[in-house]
Amino acid sequence: MVRQLLLVACVWLACWQTPVRAEDWPRFRGPNGQSVSSEKGLPIQWSASQGIAWKTAVPGDGWSSPIVYGDRIFLTSAMDEGTSCRVICLDRKSGMILWNTEVHRQKTGPMRSQNSYATPTPVTDGERVYAVFFDGTVVAVDYSGQLVWKNSDVEFYSLHGLGASPILVDGMLVMPFDGSSREQERLGWKIPWTEAVVLAVDVESGKTLWKGKRGESRVGHVTPVLVDQEQLVVSAGGDRVQAFDVKTGARVWSIYSQGEGVTPSPALGSQVLYTSSGFEEPTIRAIRLGGQGDVTDTHILWEQKKGVPVLASPLYVEPYLYTISRDNILHCLDAASGDIVWVQRLSGVHSASPVYADGRIYVLSEEGVTLVLRPGNEYDEIARCELGETCKASMAVSQGHFFIRSAEHVFCIGAPFTP
Repeated sequence: MVRQLLLVACVWLACWQTPVRAEDWPRFRGPNGQSVSSEKGLPIQWSASQGIAWKTAVPGDGWSSPIVYGDRIFLTSAMDEGTSCRVICLDRKSGMILWNTEVHRQKTGPMRSQNSYATPTPVTDGERVYAVFFDGTVVAVDYSGQLVWKNSDVEFYSLHGLGASPILVDGMLVMPFDGSSREQERLGWKIPWTEAVVLAVDVESGKTLWKGKRGESRVGHVTPVLVDQEQLVVSAGGDRVQAFDVKTGARVWSIYSQGEGVTPSPALGSQVLYTSSGFEEPTIRAIRLGGQGDVTDTHILWEQKKGVPVLASPLYVEPYLYTISRDNILHCLDAASGDIVWVQRLSGVHSASPVYADGRIYVLSEEGVTLVLRPGNEYDEIARCELGETCKASMAVSQGHFFIRSAEHVFCIGAPFTP
């Protein structure tokens, strides 16, 4: 009995002494790609002069969101009028720029005013940072800032520019390229074409493993999500929501979702996917996962024409789905039925995706104002926090702090770090 008690005590002591790693934010919209954080004790109130642990000026231009792994923050930027592609690393505690590496030089071209030449958010596996730039080039950089490999197998072009972000799964990087024709402006934009691909690249070698084919589709900027125990990658483009086999790139199922220029990434519920179509026929769709082939007629649970998000991704906080429409109205929908529970007109424009953390919803506007809300069946605003700088990138959450990128700075919001 004494021996058993000693064993239990030793196990308890070992567990107590083992450091618990706080949550990283290694990709666009966080660890699960859903803008949901498990962090606790996060700040509720801040301003440009209060509640800021540090603020660092970032060289160049770009709307990639910051990602966080351990004590490092990564983001991308473009300099020299967009031609110089950079991956930048900051120290999480001090905000000091540790390195700023040019990884590629690209030829610039057309894009929407909301876009940039460094919009895709990078992703990391804790050993390397993987980034994608305007012309379709994919790079891997190690944690010392050295370029490991470069893949330019996709010569991307879109009259909108490139807005989607890559994800990592099973030793590969997956990135959709939903562009348009260089020669015929309307092809791939107003007229469907068959040239869009979902690219999978081996993270060790940088070699292309497969290219998933959409069939007929149009321009899109949607970051993929993983479903079915990460066996399928769901990727949406203009007119299409599709699932691809992670190992082979074979298209498993497809749903017709009319609209081009679709941007919001899907939200995931319990075996249900919530998507938004682009311009022409804006619609929110609740899609039951599973099936084979064209499942348009069998797997759409409900559709809603109101409250359709255009830029910011929808946020699922059970039992509700939160969306921000083109006219900047925040909608709360019943996720089971699609019925609208409440609406609230917001000031400003909203490109950043809302975040759910510590039991609260954080909604960041382009004007640098963050609304702090309680989720529920009525609009409940807790705080309004103003930074006074333009913000289009989505915030990151890690180790008790928020990290927000503006047009000029990266802000670390929360308690100051002790030496």
